[in-house]
Amino acid sequence: MPSLLKLYLFTYNSLQALGWSISLFKILSNFVSTKSLSGAYASGGELLCFLQSFAFLEVIYGAIGIVPSGVLFPLMQWGGRAHFLLAIVRGVSEVQELPSVFITFVAWSLSDVIRYLHYAINCTGNPPYWLTYLRYTAFIVLYPAGVAPGEMWLMYEALPFIKEKNLYADFFSVLPFNYYIFVVILLIFYPFLWLKLYLHLFKQRSSKLGKQQKKKKI
Repeated sequence: MPSLLKLYLFTYNSLQALGWSISLFKILSNFVSTKSLSGAYASGGELLCFLQSFAFLEVIYGAIGIVPSGVLFPLMQWGGRAHFLLAIVRGVSEVQELPSVFITFVAWSLSDVIRYLHYAINCTGNPPYWLTYLRYTAFIVLYPAGVAPGEMWLMYEALPFIKEKNLYADFFSVLPFNYYIFVVILLIFYPFLWLKLYLHLFKQRSSKLGKQQKKKKI
């Protein structure tokens, strides 16, 4: 990989790691000071919206081949997060103070601080084994925590408000169903889409940690 491209990817991943670290700090600081789960969006929501929007670049990186991730799985992950964050949480103010937002934001932030830090160090050399192990192990707990009591539960809680407001009616006017029906259908298929991503992460874990173990033996 050309040195200039390595420098760019190192900068991008370092800034993402810093951004997610700041969001995690702000959310946890608010929780400690208020003893409440209701301030997660107010304290870190807008920063997360920016970081997640900016992360669409990773889909492009996979599409043009500068990272080996491909397009499908980065697009699925980005699309699911972006919809949840920008369309549901940001678009339905009534759900912004629910505990599901706190659970999701903390799970996402912890996961992405580890992930982007690993990516950044990988651009300059080999990350330490403990960081690689954490990168490919923490998701086992964080991913289900962010999805079930976080994303899916919040989307379910948002349904009455989506129906009452007829949210995004202009966009869905050309379709034979409205946004409320779209979210209901999404909730039905969400566990299957999530499982596909989850199993893919386990395959990555087996591959990456297996290589690390071989290097250590050598």
